[in-house]
Amino acid sequence: MKDKTNYYLFISPTVTLAICVAIYLFHDLLAQHLAQHVDLSGLRKLSVAGIYYSAAWLAARLIGSSLKRTSPDRRKSPKLLRELITAALFLTATFATVAMLLGQSAGGALASSGLIIAILGFAIRNVLADVFSGIALGLEAPFRIGDWVEFDGTIRGRVIEIGWRTTRLATRNDTYMILPNSQISRQRLTNYSAPRKHYRASVEVILGHEIPVETAKQILSEAAKSTPIIMQSREPDVRTLSYDPEGVSYAIRYWVPSFVDDIDCRDAILMAVDSAIRNYGLTPPAPRFEVVQPLKPRRPVVAAANSHQAE
Repeated sequence: MKDKTNYYLFISPTVTLAICVAIYLFHDLLAQHLAQHVDLSGLRKLSVAGIYYSAAWLAARLIGSSLKRTSPDRRKSPKLLRELITAALFLTATFATVAMLLGQSAGGALASSGLIIAILGFAIRNVLADVFSGIALGLEAPFRIGDWVEFDGTIRGRVIEIGWRTTRLATRNDTYMILPNSQISRQRLTNYSAPRKHYRASVEVILGHEIPVETAKQILSEAAKSTPIIMQSREPDVRTLSYDPEGVSYAIRYWVPSFVDDIDCRDAILMAVDSAIRNYGLTPPAPRFEVVQPLKPRRPVVAAANSHQAE
């Protein structure tokens, strides 16, 4: 049914293109029958303009249909990219039509409007910055619709729309966030859905010096492996990070199936670690405070001797 619907999308531009081409090719034949009723020069120019626009229409449909096709290994193309290609095709058709109708005067008309374009560009420079940033995002495609992204380590959400000026995110708290494209282009981006949905994360745990490092790594590794929510196809591991006065720091590294499970995986890992530490009778290191009480000042010897002599 979907393929049939896509087939109908190509009927109108194809028929229009065929009619315009037929009028252009059989112009002489039409001149014999319609010379007295129709301006043949205008009809010829109209057919050429129709060829330009119908060809752009058909090309936009073909490219748009190709970009909409998805597969398990291919992410959905952003709507902005399809709109940008369509706008470029019709803009090309418009310039071609204007050049055909105006001839040599087209260049002069465009040159005379340069000052007006410069004034308008200065007035809407912020809007233009967002638009051009949106075009760059559409071409480079650092993220797609449905990807989970993070900007500068503070803003997280799932991309639901990429527009000309703004990008819209849906956060975990069911809130709607709208970000200007120019702001996005200046921030550091982390895409948790590319190139694959799964990725590796880690949590840091500190244990006391009384626990041998080899034993601690074995305990933490067994705790992580007992967590069913993380990816089972890739085993977690434990690495020693630092040896500090307050304890030894370890990093438990595990694989998250998708960003949706990130918080649940972290919660499950920490719960498993806490249970393992308690089962082995270990106590996590706590801050230690040493209270130093100053000694009472001793009585001067000279003063004591003088007091005895006075007696």
